[in-house]
Amino acid sequence: MDAATNKQPHEVTKFTGLRPEVYSRLETAVQEIFSESDFHKANMREIAKRAGISFSTIYNHYGSKEHLVFAFVDVWLGKLTERIIDHLQGIEDLKEKLRKVFWLQIDYYERHSYLPRIIFMTIPMKTWMADETFEQKKMMNLFLEVLKEGQREGVLNPNVRAGILLDFIMGFVQRSFVMWMSRGQRESLTAQSNALFDLVWRAMENPERTDNQNGSELHSSIV
Repeated sequence: MDAATNKQPHEVTKFTGLRPEVYSRLETAVQEIFSESDFHKANMREIAKRAGISFSTIYNHYGSKEHLVFAFVDVWLGKLTERIIDHLQGIEDLKEKLRKVFWLQIDYYERHSYLPRIIFMTIPMKTWMADETFEQKKMMNLFLEVLKEGQREGVLNPNVRAGILLDFIMGFVQRSFVMWMSRGQRESLTAQSNALFDLVWRAMENPERTDNQNGSELHSSIV
């Protein structure tokens, strides 16, 4: 379903062969059922009933509930990727690039809370990892390039692979959202994004750069 990821709504419906209103109802049903139910209990007949379309229509277009939910997740994450690309335009400072990427994830997931519920809590990770949509190559390559840029500039820790830094960020975001949802979403995560990012930044920053800055500050205070 990669070909549908970055298409506009009318283009996605053209790609899937579904009428826009049918696609919209199906999308809503997938959002509701997979964010509210256990993955193994959800079934395509229930989804068809909720969407007001026939089981055969869904089966003919997607084949299984796994392919169905992965196809929609791919589209939703594709929208986040495009949003990140748009917002990074004109930002030169590496730290601010990463801050913006971090904020965009938090903001997008909070405003579309069905998505983190589905990808962090509902979908069996092993099952999703076996599907091509799991890789999210466009988004991951975008993140990796920013991180590698930071390492080349000596800003980020060069002693670990950029992929490890990416895993750290993504793991931090996932855990933050899982616990936020578990605790009843009592406060906005987006409102805390700067404080959360500062924790992430301090963990990823080049330790030698930090030591040099601290040494300069100490020297200045002595002088």
